Amino acid sequence: MRLLILGTGGMANQHAARFKAIEGVSVVGGVDVVPERLAAFCTEHSIANHFTSLEEALAWGEFDAVANVTPDSIHHPTTLQAIAAGKHVFCEKPLATDAVKAMEMTEAIERAGKVGMVNFTYRNSPALQKGRQMVLAGEIGAVRHVEASHLQSWLVGRHWGDWKSESKWLWRLSKKHGSNGALGDIGIHIVDFASYGSGLDVAHVFARLKTFNKAPGDRIGEYDLDANDSFTMNVDFTNGAIGTIQATRTAAGQMDQLRLRVYGETGSVEMIYDTGTSTLRACLGEDVHTATWRDLPFDPVETNYQRFVQAVRAGKTQEPSFRRAANIQKVLDKAIASDLSHADEALG
Repeated sequence: MRLLILGTGGMANQHAARFKAIEGVSVVGGVDVVPERLAAFCTEHSIANHFTSLEEALAWGEFDAVANVTPDSIHHPTTLQAIAAGKHVFCEKPLATDAVKAMEMTEAIERAGKVGMVNFTYRNSPALQKGRQMVLAGEIGAVRHVEASHLQSWLVGRHWGDWKSESKWLWRLSKKHGSNGALGDIGIHIVDFASYGSGLDVAHVFARLKTFNKAPGDRIGEYDLDANDSFTMNVDFTNGAIGTIQATRTAAGQMDQLRLRVYGETGSVEMIYDTGTSTLRACLGEDVHTATWRDLPFDPVETNYQRFVQAVRAGKTQEPSFRRAANIQKVLDKAIASDLSHADEALG
């Protein structure tokens, strides 16, 4: 498989390294509108072909698939161009900035018969995969209640850099720079984590978004600091279960933790991803009478990168698909609507 990497910012390095490590995959080209960044990236990863526009790369055309690692607002137009050119697409999340655009992309790639997958990176957690299997196998009975959180702390700690002076963080705080805040950045992950791990789809959302004052006039340089920093959701699931989903960038002491507890009629399971480490715990059987939780083993799982390559070779999309990402985007859109209306919002 010959791969083109579109967008050569920070996350593109992960794509290049992960795809190049898969036997039979060649990263044959890079695209970026910033020539200096493009040149440095291609040199670091020994990529022979450099393009300063997607149009130029498509005119060359000597590749099978595109890894779209552009900013969020650019995913929609560039992915549609790649699909029209007959390419498979592995897109960074979110698929688009709203559900209408995400569904347009989904329908386009399905009509074209090409593979379209989205990099929900926390699907790579073996604890999540094993926990989901347990829930679907009925090991905790019918799901009754779900609690999920995604906690980061880069607004209060400098472990990932100084957000007040670095554009790679400041744009995430500014709506005019294409950010939907914590909801769009990590909310999409925890909604997928909660829905996938519980095996349930969200039916209704009641949400609150919060933007905190972080600088004089809520502005640093060209960046208006107006995107949300935290959110909470109360949700109903399609099976009648209820739950809470929350995320923040202000959780001191947590670099990057996703935690999901799924409570069923006969037991419970907890799936945790914490800054690279996965943990799976459960309270099952006789342990429910003593409220005893036990750690459970799990096996390694294939990554999204590996699944995408397999999908292209087989000509059949695997999960997480464009359609899955579009449906998760619907939940985020309804969360924004709920925050504005102060009312419960139903997913159609």
